[in-house]
Amino acid sequence: MARTGLVYHADYLQHDMGLGHPESPQRLRAIIARLEETGLLPSLVRIEPHPATDDWVTQVHTNSYVKALRTRAPHQGYVSLDPDTSMSPGSLNAAYLAAGGVLTAIDAIMDKRVDNAFCAVRPPGHHAEADHAMGFCLINNVAVAARYFQKKHGLERIAIVDWDVHHGNGTQHTFYKDPSVFFFSTHQYPYYPGTGAFDECGEGKGEGYTLNVPLSAGKGDPEYLDIFNRVLRPALTAYKPDAIIISAGFDAHRDDPLAGMNLTDEGYKALTKVVKEIAGEHAGGRVLSCLEGGYNLAALAASVEGHLRVLQEA
Repeated sequence: MARTGLVYHADYLQHDMGLGHPESPQRLRAIIARLEETGLLPSLVRIEPHPATDDWVTQVHTNSYVKALRTRAPHQGYVSLDPDTSMSPGSLNAAYLAAGGVLTAIDAIMDKRVDNAFCAVRPPGHHAEADHAMGFCLINNVAVAARYFQKKHGLERIAIVDWDVHHGNGTQHTFYKDPSVFFFSTHQYPYYPGTGAFDECGEGKGEGYTLNVPLSAGKGDPEYLDIFNRVLRPALTAYKPDAIIISAGFDAHRDDPLAGMNLTDEGYKALTKVVKEIAGEHAGGRVLSCLEGGYNLAALAASVEGHLRVLQEA
């Protein structure tokens, strides 16, 4: 059995965007409760997160944005950063601890304390742009992670696989001109945030290293699995990444209230298996999975459980 790490901290629950907001602390509570109920939690290697430092956050975000986050963080109530995204008194610490948790997981992978890891963190990150918050996201966790793999641990080629139902605009824009990070995304299209058309494929030296597969609503397990085998597998076989990061949004699930896709728990397990196989062939098995979306609590918890069970397979 593979050693799978789990990043989680109670302070992630302190980020609160108000009553009725879909990106709520209940998401992580549901995941942890499911792992406890099924007996899976004790088999995971717990990884204690530490807050990221600005040295790493500013690898992908501007100094002025980082300063603004600190300046605008409220001592009480809420501060709106965009129409969907706000900060409460616990948000800044949670965001830095989320980004830092991802980096701590990378250290555990590179030190061979674990074979792979799942980061049950919030706030999510893939919509966060270099200079502004967006779509529930404050710090782009996976983008920071890619730079950390490269600059702290010396890996050269990083692949990011984003299966969230919404396109990871922030991640794409961060690496759009950079051939050292391959960005792949499946997403409902046209849909929020409006980016991710097929012809968005990178620019300059980065041309050909962004691969979008926009999908119409209603696609489910067979269509997704076909794309991962027919499109993703050969693309990453050619790229030969040194590590694979998953932007693991579980909101393409058929029960999710914010989208119109038809993936199931079993579908997510199948996608995880494909990514894990590719990593085993080219990346020394290094898979770092970071929670993004997923807003039906039962579907989210069940999908994460299945995702973890596949990561644990020998």
